[in-house]
Amino acid sequence: MGDTAARSAIFLAADCRAMRHSGKPARSVFPASPTMPPACQGCHNFAITSGQQSGQRMCLRGQHPTWLVKEQTVIFAPSARALTRNLVNRSQQFHRDEDGALIIFALVLFLLMAMMGGFAVDLIRYESSRTALQNTLDRCTLMAASLDQRLDPQSVVNDCVEKAGFGRDLQSVDVVQSLNTRSVVSKGSVDTKPFFMHLIGINKFDAVGSSGAEQAITNVEISLVLDVSGSMSGAKIANLKIAAAEFVDNMLANDPNHRISISIVPYNAQVNLGSVLRAKYQAVNLHGVADVNCLELPPAVFAAPGIPRNVDLPMMAYSDHYYGTSLTNAAVSPTGASALPNYAAAFCTKQPSNIVRLPSQNATVLKSQINGLVAGGNTSITLGMKWGLALLDPSARGMYNELIGANQMGTNLTGRPFEYADPESMKVIVLMTDGEHVAHNRVTDPYKTGPSPIYKSAGGDYSVYQPTHAGNKYWVPHLGNWSATPYNGGVQQNWETVWANLKVSYVAWQFYARALGSTNTERNTLYTNQMNAMVQNYDSVAGMNTSLQQSCGLAKQNNVLVYGIAFEAPANGQAQISTCATSPAHYFDAQNGAQIQAAFRTIASNLTQLKLTQ
Repeated sequence: MGDTAARSAIFLAADCRAMRHSGKPARSVFPASPTMPPACQGCHNFAITSGQQSGQRMCLRGQHPTWLVKEQTVIFAPSARALTRNLVNRSQQFHRDEDGALIIFALVLFLLMAMMGGFAVDLIRYESSRTALQNTLDRCTLMAASLDQRLDPQSVVNDCVEKAGFGRDLQSVDVVQSLNTRSVVSKGSVDTKPFFMHLIGINKFDAVGSSGAEQAITNVEISLVLDVSGSMSGAKIANLKIAAAEFVDNMLANDPNHRISISIVPYNAQVNLGSVLRAKYQAVNLHGVADVNCLELPPAVFAAPGIPRNVDLPMMAYSDHYYGTSLTNAAVSPTGASALPNYAAAFCTKQPSNIVRLPSQNATVLKSQINGLVAGGNTSITLGMKWGLALLDPSARGMYNELIGANQMGTNLTGRPFEYADPESMKVIVLMTDGEHVAHNRVTDPYKTGPSPIYKSAGGDYSVYQPTHAGNKYWVPHLGNWSATPYNGGVQQNWETVWANLKVSYVAWQFYARALGSTNTERNTLYTNQMNAMVQNYDSVAGMNTSLQQSCGLAKQNNVLVYGIAFEAPANGQAQISTCATSPAHYFDAQNGAQIQAAFRTIASNLTQLKLTQ
């Protein structure tokens, strides 16, 4: 179609009338169609015939009626006016046409939705990181703040966070601890890189986490279990007094709300309870000696932390069954050194200041008790530990309430001892010794109290009834012969009175062995038998070690904190105390006065400032 094709346009609608009245013949080609109406078919045929010579096919004006011809190709050479009109018409049509008007809006909306979706992804990632960090900090902080936690709180948080995968994100751990509180605050920050927000200049999010936890113990009960055996005399007891008194000051000075109570349990071979405390137990074989109130504890008692109040507990006789006497066949004066008891070595010493001090919050009273301690007697660490633990055991609460009701304890101590599981209470034992266990003997029950066969005259002379002797039944030691009646009107003595004036060994030799033995061999045998009848082994060293560790184990099982101090003690004493302590960190080996003072100072510091924060 040559140049004509280059000037072609596609008309979607054309009609014969338009071609007939255009003013000019239109050079047109209408492809023939079987369905074309006859009129237009004629115009078509004419155009084909008339344009054969010139290459143009024309439909002349006025020859044919108007018929609509649709979707036909018209190839023409329009005039400038027709072209202008056509452009105007098309411009107006385009202006009026609303097809595709929402496309731009839809594109903008799509972009906004895509952007918001990307931002949401970034925010979800940020919140996920923040939540994971926060949960980790909460968990680790709670672990560290527990007062049952024996590890360093900061190390606990560091290790816990590291294992959770946030080790490099932990920023700080602050710990504060006093005697009865511990608080831990930990902070961290996770650097979250956004996938989409960096397009608008946001290159990172800091997911910040912070957690704080605190456990408070508002009530503290302490038992000071102090060795006052004979080996503590001199400089040792002086240094102990300084150290223990300073401990009391340090503890109570940091207790403005009066939540701390301290009891003092002095011990040697026994523990002197004092008449008030002894009266709260079912004591038997009461001897009535003032300021001497020691009870013998059967092995079954060591199976539990407390000491039952409904079980018979024999009182220990106030006697000197430790020192010997002169084993001569001659009479020995009952007022001489070989006869008189040495109560410095008594298993239950008569020292008012050595009695147990019930729980108190009065520093002056406690320090007065400490400063009055007197050294003497053997060593039974196990009994000291047992009574120290018993005074912390909840089973003693009823007894304390009775004492409070009788104005023998302060009313602010109501409710103590608290339950072991009470989260707001702490129980502490400070166990100190300078020695080791010594085999523990006791006067047997038949010889503790009640009437004895011994009579004493107004002049101080003795006679002894011996029912197995033929003839006269009363042996008169200072005369070395027998009498039908008590000598010189002698009065029968109770056993407690006998032991208050004579050694057990003197009685066994002068009143029994000399009376019934005719030879040295007989006398020695009689002496041995009589001593065995009057004095028996209360406990062996091995048994005492076992019962001590039994009490220590019960203390640990019930979360009682046990500090141990060995003050210039021998190897076995050190071993017993270190084993009893809660941990090696709770054991102190003090080799001089300065070190025992430092030990008590350190314990007070540990209890009042265990180095942890809010």
